[in-house]
Amino acid sequence: METRRPTSPAAEEILGGYFPVLDHGWAALVDYMGSDEDVERAARVSYGHGTRKTSQTRGLVRYLRRHHHTTPSEMVELKFHCVMPIFVARQWIRHRTASVNELSARYSLMPLLFYRPGAEQFALQSQSNMQGREGGVSAAVYEEAVRRWEALRADAGDAYAWMLEEDVARELARIDLPLSTYTQWYWKIDLHNLLHFLTLRVDPRAQWEIREYGRVLAAMVKRVAPLSYEAWVDYDLSARSFTRAERDALTRLVRVDGGLLRAVDGATLSKQELGDLGLSAREIAELVEKLTSPEWPDFELDLACMRSAEDVGKEMEEAVPGTNFE
Repeated sequence: METRRPTSPAAEEILGGYFPVLDHGWAALVDYMGSDEDVERAARVSYGHGTRKTSQTRGLVRYLRRHHHTTPSEMVELKFHCVMPIFVARQWIRHRTASVNELSARYSLMPLLFYRPGAEQFALQSQSNMQGREGGVSAAVYEEAVRRWEALRADAGDAYAWMLEEDVARELARIDLPLSTYTQWYWKIDLHNLLHFLTLRVDPRAQWEIREYGRVLAAMVKRVAPLSYEAWVDYDLSARSFTRAERDALTRLVRVDGGLLRAVDGATLSKQELGDLGLSAREIAELVEKLTSPEWPDFELDLACMRSAEDVGKEMEEAVPGTNFE
């Protein structure tokens, strides 16, 4: 049946397709409502679908994003099915502006799939960021960590399977499964709050594992609402705000002259002078980072990796202990 709803051909191409994330994770766009045209229609509320040129829609979408007019973007919604380690899910759920329905191990059997970081992601505790990692680690330490992980997971999985065989209540059998165990949920969110989520979760300072999910979801947004995606990259993801002290510093280096920006001849600012303006050592480092030539992100999906729901469902089912249990 032909729909009268606005659709995006690029989104339709991936709808219901599953894309791999990490070693056993997946993300799929299972439904969406609206596109860039709906953002414009909500903002103007004065005309029907298909009466505007793409250039006009783009101009308004970018204006809205640039000036933080967010309500029109809330008229577009996306629904995802995601499979992720429990520790990623606990970070993810901190964003409370979505509707979530997670797999419940009280009545469903958990697939015994566990996340194992690759050697390239195994690192030491950051000395400057208590939430981060930095630097390499010896192969011997990584190998021992893998051995310990595997031993712990084997014990936890065996205990879980044994309790199921003994008909122990599922809500009790699951309690010692590790945070590396994969869970899954349906996650529905409007475009505005999704873009806010992505701004935080594809940032290099976010944990690498959740960034990988953010990259896939961002690529899906690009297919649903490409003009909104472009404006988000330009005005949010790649943008930086300046504090009062930072602006004060910049005005000593650059001046406005007849509508042009001109460098102040010979002007420099030492760390001491920046400190005198009220900037701490950390703020000075952040200002330098803001003024460094940025990398322009461009998220894309590899369609060759797309799998069907049936394939993914079979993989998950095969990892459930005692699949003959009713």
